[in-house]
Amino acid sequence: MAIQLVTTAAGLRAESARLLRQKGGTSQGLVPTMGALHAGHAQLARTAVAQNDVVVVSIFVNPLQFGEAVDLERYPRTLEADLALLEAEGVDLVFAPGVEEVYPGGEPMVRITAGPLAEKWEGASRPGHFDGALTVVAKLLHVGTPGAAARSQLPDYRAYFGQKDAQQLALVQRMVADLNFPVEIVPVPIVRSADGLALSSRNRFLSTEEHEAALVLSRALLLIEDRANAHEPLDLESARALVDSQPLVQLDYFEVVDPHTLEPLAENCKDTPFRGEGLALIAAKVGPVRLIDNVPLNS
Repeated sequence: MAIQLVTTAAGLRAESARLLRQKGGTSQGLVPTMGALHAGHAQLARTAVAQNDVVVVSIFVNPLQFGEAVDLERYPRTLEADLALLEAEGVDLVFAPGVEEVYPGGEPMVRITAGPLAEKWEGASRPGHFDGALTVVAKLLHVGTPGAAARSQLPDYRAYFGQKDAQQLALVQRMVADLNFPVEIVPVPIVRSADGLALSSRNRFLSTEEHEAALVLSRALLLIEDRANAHEPLDLESARALVDSQPLVQLDYFEVVDPHTLEPLAENCKDTPFRGEGLALIAAKVGPVRLIDNVPLNS
């Protein structure tokens, strides 16, 4: 069956309900994206298709997440290619609304506040970013709820987020738990290119030389992961020095944190044999492009 494109919330509810009835389905999955899709998004879609009877992918470039207008304008829009990728993965519906559909009457006066968990790491570098991200995710989770005509079947409802955006994932999980959203959040592991670089829509802005330089991020994370797996001291300073040795890379942060609270682990956990659970986070500018990556430790 060919993929369907809808641009309104009413259309999405009607079509998802129709598809659930048609398929005799009992579950619906939602994959929120901003488009410019790559193999990482394909893995999100593939996971959702494997676990649900009906799958919706949203494509919406959310203006509330961008601090600079130029960044919003620069963000790539590749709807035709995105639809082809999603159809190949078996996605049923694509919800691609305009700004006026998501924010009728202009930017919302009431928004989700991400709270203390959003004040560090990416939140420190991009003030207000997570408030905007959670606001649109909340709206998409509501709009993507299985259609009213299917609710007598009490369909399962799941939403899929990539682990590359670890802080965003943690915030979405907290929002859903704290505000009692009736949806299961499913994390999907990072997808990497053959050379180890975490896939991102921003990678297309890297020159060949910058792409090569960016590989130091995953190499540094792998160094920390290997030490954690061997129950050795993490020696984070030497891993930071590896990143600093690459002149095209300007490190923002490189830290090992609690995977649930994102608080830094105590220093003695980095200087003594590592036996706990953690998450290594890294962010850096490579040329003009800001990249993030992470790796779970002993998860």
